[in-house]
Amino acid sequence: MWIADNWKDYEILDCTGGEKLERWGDYVLVRPDPQVIWETGYDHPAWKKKNGHYHRSSKGGGEWEFFNLPESWSIDYKTAAGKLTFNLKPFAFKHTGVFPEQAVNWDWCTERIKQAGRQLKVLNLFAYTGGATISAAAAGAAVTHVDASKGMVNWAKENAASSGLSEAPIRWLVDDCVKFVEREIRRGNKYDAIIMDPPSYGRGPKGEIWKIEKNIHGFIQLCTKVLSDDAVFFLINSYTTGLAPAVLTYMLNLELGNRGGNIESEEIGLPVTDSGLVLPCGASGRWWR
Repeated sequence: MWIADNWKDYEILDCTGGEKLERWGDYVLVRPDPQVIWETGYDHPAWKKKNGHYHRSSKGGGEWEFFNLPESWSIDYKTAAGKLTFNLKPFAFKHTGVFPEQAVNWDWCTERIKQAGRQLKVLNLFAYTGGATISAAAAGAAVTHVDASKGMVNWAKENAASSGLSEAPIRWLVDDCVKFVEREIRRGNKYDAIIMDPPSYGRGPKGEIWKIEKNIHGFIQLCTKVLSDDAVFFLINSYTTGLAPAVLTYMLNLELGNRGGNIESEEIGLPVTDSGLVLPCGASGRWWR
């Protein structure tokens, strides 16, 4: 398992009963997690000192309950290329604006970019609030950031500004990722690296439906057509439990195995302070030269 264990401003303090107890900087949140199927009690004192609690509804969805929590605050993450700053805002669907387990992929991409010895053109698809974008830009890459949500793209711009990357070569695009890649193929544009973090289910700006099990292999095929001949890496992340690491490896081998290089996939996870164990948070697949 690849473990995101370099955080200072984030940690999972404990997890039990379908919930995880997390410290985000100076604040403690309780959020549901479907992987936490064990019952080990609520002995950690922070369970009683939480600043926010997301409650699932039996009808679907849920809502936040707050206890002396600001509307927004920030946390930092240090990479080999510099400090990244993320602005957090608890919002619908239990999210805060950062998936902290992705730090293990940010570190890996940073290393690949810095070792390239040239400025890489990186395409970040389903780019959300820009964790991979700003880490790649901090490492010296020119990044094209694509997400279907205007609100998420604006949030990513805020994170870039907070990280001192307002003038970095980042192209911000609100677009359907599949249609964008199709247009880039017609234009003849190429990228030295691709990062994608597709949702299990989503809709594009014009109602386009995305289902990862149905669409992901075809989309990987499509994306290989915008990879440059001397491309450096391709990273795909999945939160869908049905897509095991071996499935990611199989797809990457089918579409990129003829390019040589290395292919590897693993679960990714976050350490739990109280138990010393690791909470699984999905899987990632990587191809690189």
